[in-house]
Amino acid sequence: MLGYSVEMAADYFNGHQKYELIGGYFSPVSDYYQKEGLAPAHHRVQMCELATETSSTWLMVDSWEALQHSYQRTAVVIDHFDDELNNNMGGLTLPDGSTRKIQILLLAGGDLIESMGRKDVWASEDLHHILGQFGCMVIERTGSDVWEFLLSHDILYEYKENIHVVKQVIYNDISSTKVRLFVKRKMSIKYLVPDAVMRYIFDNSLYATKLTRKRDYVSFAFD
Repeated sequence: MLGYSVEMAADYFNGHQKYELIGGYFSPVSDYYQKEGLAPAHHRVQMCELATETSSTWLMVDSWEALQHSYQRTAVVIDHFDDELNNNMGGLTLPDGSTRKIQILLLAGGDLIESMGRKDVWASEDLHHILGQFGCMVIERTGSDVWEFLLSHDILYEYKENIHVVKQVIYNDISSTKVRLFVKRKMSIKYLVPDAVMRYIFDNSLYATKLTRKRDYVSFAFD
């Protein structure tokens, strides 16, 4: 799942001379994202916290996006992290007492980077902002060619130096969508998610219902 992907991203930085990995954040979307199948935001925040507490020394959870009362564009969320880390916290303090700005990167899968080619999904000004001011790290799916896609997209190609592509060396097609489907079909998800997350899913009867999105509220309809 995503945990494996972020660890591949961490491995990428181990031998990188320009960047040093400081930490990473999961930022669950709010309930107003309007995607079918999502559990309520407070459950998703709690599951992310359980996953990072038990399986990572560098990943954290930020609940700001999840608590918003409207959908927040990715560019706005990244600006939030930049403001918190570099303005409110003052950036990174070095051993000599000096400070340095923290460079923020968006971690994305191959499907997300390909969606950036759709004008009905991403505004051009947001892409210029995200890729020009910050940057992106892409976990390439097996069988896909991210660089071929970058060549065909003007904005992504313009900022190609700020896009880091990580090859998926071990094939892994597990996704949150599949995990939700396995739960719904009463199939095992052991070893697909941390045990603490698995217990939380079953203790709270998550994903056993069908979600129906209507404007700015969520209603549940049993299958």
